[in-house]
Amino acid sequence: MSKALKRGYVAKKVLQKVDHSSPLRVNIPAGMATAKPPLGAQLGQRSINVANFCKEFNERTANIKTGIPLPCRVKVKPDGTYELVIHQPPATFFLKQAAGISKGKIPNEELAGKITFKHLYEIAVIKSQDPPLELLTLKDVCQMLVGIARTCGIVIVNTIDPVEYAEFMKQREENLQIFLAELQESKISKVLRGS
Repeated sequence: MSKALKRGYVAKKVLQKVDHSSPLRVNIPAGMATAKPPLGAQLGQRSINVANFCKEFNERTANIKTGIPLPCRVKVKPDGTYELVIHQPPATFFLKQAAGISKGKIPNEELAGKITFKHLYEIAVIKSQDPPLELLTLKDVCQMLVGIARTCGIVIVNTIDPVEYAEFMKQREENLQIFLAELQESKISKVLRGS
C-alpha cells in the first residue's frame, strides 16, 4: 500500500462521522412522555432509547403543570447520545390562556378574546427565554406576539371591564357550541353520503 493510501485510510478512521440530519421537532405534553406512537416511533427511527428519553423528559418537566404542550428539539449525536432542548410553551397557548379561551377564532367571527398590554408583556418576557428568540429584543418579541394574537382573533386593549368581558365570553361560548354542533352535523352528513 502506498503512503498516500495509508494516510487516507488512517484519516478516515480517525475522523468522526458527520451528521447532517436536522433535529427532531416535536411537541410533548409536560410530564406525559410515553413510548406510544407517535413519539416512540419518531425516537425509534433515530435509534434513541425511548424509555430513557421518556424518563428524562418527565423528570425535567416535573415542575410544570401536567399536559402543557412543550416544543422540544432532539439532536442525535454521532456517538448515539442525544441532546434534548425543551422550549417554553407555544405563544398561542399563552395567549389563549390569558384571553380565557380554549379555541382561537371561530369561522364567521372576528373576535375570539381580549388581553391587556400587561398580559402581552408578561408573555413576551417568558417567550424571550426560548433559544430561537434569545437574540431578539423584548420589543421585537412583543411585535411578534401581536401578530400571533391577531391570527388567533385576540385583540390587545389597555383595560378590560370584567362585567362586559364575562358577557362577551358567555356569548362566545354559545357561538362556539353552535359552531361545534354544525361541524358535527356536517361530518355525519358526509358519512351518510359516503355509504
